[in-house]
Amino acid sequence: MFRRKVAIATALVAAGVATVSVVRVFGDASVAYAATTTLTPVADTYVDTTSATTNYGTSGQLGVDDSPVKRMFLRFDVSGLTGISGAKLRIHTDDVFGAKSDNGGTFTAMSNVSWSETGVTSNNQPAIDGATLGSLGAVTRNAWYEIDVSSYVKGNGSFSIGVTSSSGDGADFDSRESGSTAPQLVLTTGAAPSPTPTPTPPAGDPVLVGAGDIAGSGSGDTATAALLDGIPGTVFTAGDEAYPNGSASNFSTYYEPTWGRFKSRTRPVAGNHEYVTPGASAHYAYFGSAAGDPAKGYYSYNLGGWHVVALNSNCSAVGGCNAGSAQEKWLRADLAANSRACTFAYWHHPRFTSGANHAPDTSVSPLVQALYDNNADVIVTGHNHQYERFAPMNPSGQLDNTRGIRHFVIGTGGAGLYSFGTILPNSQVRNNDTFGVVKFTLHAGGYTWQFVPQAGKTFTDGGTTACH
Repeated sequence: MFRRKVAIATALVAAGVATVSVVRVFGDASVAYAATTTLTPVADTYVDTTSATTNYGTSGQLGVDDSPVKRMFLRFDVSGLTGISGAKLRIHTDDVFGAKSDNGGTFTAMSNVSWSETGVTSNNQPAIDGATLGSLGAVTRNAWYEIDVSSYVKGNGSFSIGVTSSSGDGADFDSRESGSTAPQLVLTTGAAPSPTPTPTPPAGDPVLVGAGDIAGSGSGDTATAALLDGIPGTVFTAGDEAYPNGSASNFSTYYEPTWGRFKSRTRPVAGNHEYVTPGASAHYAYFGSAAGDPAKGYYSYNLGGWHVVALNSNCSAVGGCNAGSAQEKWLRADLAANSRACTFAYWHHPRFTSGANHAPDTSVSPLVQALYDNNADVIVTGHNHQYERFAPMNPSGQLDNTRGIRHFVIGTGGAGLYSFGTILPNSQVRNNDTFGVVKFTLHAGGYTWQFVPQAGKTFTDGGTTACH
């Protein structure tokens, strides 16, 4: 029997606290915990030599460049914390002006921690005079990037960071005035818990549990991994496991310390971020044979009375998803050979979604058609960072309570959540403020689903449906 022990963070930061997350530890022994505290700047601005006396302290963006010279300044105040064991600076490229750039800048510690956000100009700017903390190469618009500043931020106090660029192709970032995409200082306190044993699955129906859009420099992946600590069964990923580019470093730094502890029971599919690294090579190297043939990324397996199909919606990387493509022909042959009564499919890009960031993806329509033709029951995807459940539908998105497939978008694994746009017909339940996983219990003639929310949140969704 596992008993949950919840470590409660009693010391909060007086200024600029955005979130505090606590890792829950399962087991009977008293163990250390790790918590993350996310701060926003108490001040940030930039200077521009072409307007030497202008102050940009209230601007919604921050610029860094070498032609003309622009420099960024950020200051964070840390108080009330003990045992800081790690610090990461996260910044977000501007969605409008932050187009692809060759140089995101060099980040440097500063001795001056008393400069005024509304007083700094190019003529009186503080010196950027400390140790180099790190640098960014090429960056793209509307994306998060991260610098490890653990060597500088080791305790309470005020900390200033200056950013410069040696390139005439600099970058623009969102400032603290931008709201949800403001710069962040993510602090880890305490020791990370030792990996806990996988819970012993109970006798009876198998469980398939997971989500997509998972691990990055935020704390959402820590919260969802804590949920999986207490849920036995096979773990699925619906793609985008490691941000920002699915590299070996991203898997090592972000995925491995959180969802990586369930690697031995995980059946993944790759998302578009994995394919930022050519051929999604780090994804396939990390998961090995559990991820299928690296040249394909699609495979199938059985759980109890269910046939489970993991597909690759990065269509251009595997010769297409169109009717007659290698993947579509394989899928039809695989389904025709299946003798089990119920079928579950998952991949990354959703055919149906009401998310504002990514539109419904019609390129996967032939895969949906093949599944419908073979009486499949469930399709799970990610890509839009939110939860959405649809009524059973035919491949055209029309309600079909006889043979329709129920679609889920479960992009709630830990990456920053997205907003909704136009709500599609037959969308029954939606949420975009809660990280979590969905637990599917696969019965002999049907399934039960349950959205399990992160600690401290109350949203949930659940139900039971018979197989076709």
